[in-house]
Amino acid sequence: MKYIYILQQAIIWIIIIYWLYQLIISACALIQFKERPIIKNKKHKFMLILPAHNEENVIGNLLESLNKLDYPKELYDIYVIADNCTDNTSKIAKKMGAIVYERQDETKKTKGYAMQWFLNKKIKENADYDAFCVFDADNIVDKNFLNAMNKKLCQGEVIVQGYRDIKNPSDSWISAGYALFYWTMNRFYHLARYNLGLSPLINGTGFMVDFNLIKPTGWDTITLTEDIEFSLKNIAQGRRLGWATDAIVYDEQPTEFKQSWSQRSRWTVGHMQCMKYYTKDLAEGVVEHRTLMNFDGLLYLMGIPMMLVTFLLIAINTIIFFCDGMTLGELIFNYAKYLVSTFIVPIITAIFVMIIEKKPIKKMAKGILLFPVFMGSWIIINIKCLIKPNTKWEKIEHKRNVKIDEI
Repeated sequence: MKYIYILQQAIIWIIIIYWLYQLIISACALIQFKERPIIKNKKHKFMLILPAHNEENVIGNLLESLNKLDYPKELYDIYVIADNCTDNTSKIAKKMGAIVYERQDETKKTKGYAMQWFLNKKIKENADYDAFCVFDADNIVDKNFLNAMNKKLCQGEVIVQGYRDIKNPSDSWISAGYALFYWTMNRFYHLARYNLGLSPLINGTGFMVDFNLIKPTGWDTITLTEDIEFSLKNIAQGRRLGWATDAIVYDEQPTEFKQSWSQRSRWTVGHMQCMKYYTKDLAEGVVEHRTLMNFDGLLYLMGIPMMLVTFLLIAINTIIFFCDGMTLGELIFNYAKYLVSTFIVPIITAIFVMIIEKKPIKKMAKGILLFPVFMGSWIIINIKCLIKPNTKWEKIEHKRNVKIDEI
């Protein structure tokens, strides 16, 4: 039993150090840092890329919001990648002034493949753009988005994530769970790291990339989470990503648990794929660049392993209870600590985030109370994906009809 106790104490310290580190980093979201200086003042030219698969219900609202951007119209073009579409997505997009590229490939259906296919064409054309922005078809975009991203380019930043907000936060406890999760990530992950000079992550939609950056290799991603993969590849190379709080994009989130399970399962499998393909690169980046940014990027991949370590600690406590005289009270106390972190901390965090982000708490009351269930179900999803991962891409239906003027 001696070695069991040694392992128990080692795991406890690993967990304490890991979460203490996360807490210290997150606290930097509450500090106002000096604005980065303008290096070169210029109005850049953008291509706005919209990968879409059968999105006739929502793509019109996105295009309407992009047509209303407060940015010179001659300095941005809207491209829709109609990816294996069988509905009126292409027809609607053309009618609203977008340039449509139609793609048919039944074997490679993910957003990453569509991006790679389209951007390879633009690279071969040597298209006259300074940068590109990527949106999901269900988004609607704030009119100041391109001004904010143009400023980031002028400050010398080449990969920048915008503020991902939610257009249907109070539709159900599921969509509320997503909203609370993203508001927390926006403030305590992305902003906190940006303030410290570490690296935020690309977050699926509403991001900008300097076109010259990808010309040597194209959009070369292979996992189900092309956004995280692209982020980690750049961090491993020592490149810090940027963050733009005032470049706001509104995203539709699932309202039903079945769809949410499918989507979050895909994210978990994508995370596992990134662990497989990029842990070595990130570790080598830590050695080569010797920066906290590279170490922090490596630490991002440790989320699932830390969950497993926590379950191992629970198992060890149970073994000690049955084999070495731990009292029932001590065992209950240990279990209670895990329950508090799983169920109470998310509620406190959600309320705190809504206060500092100035979100309406009253209409989100049900979502706040059930936020621990939302986050707890993610643990079950992680376990299921570890046992039986599904690498097949499954579409999430979007149908929430919200216009930019209604936000």
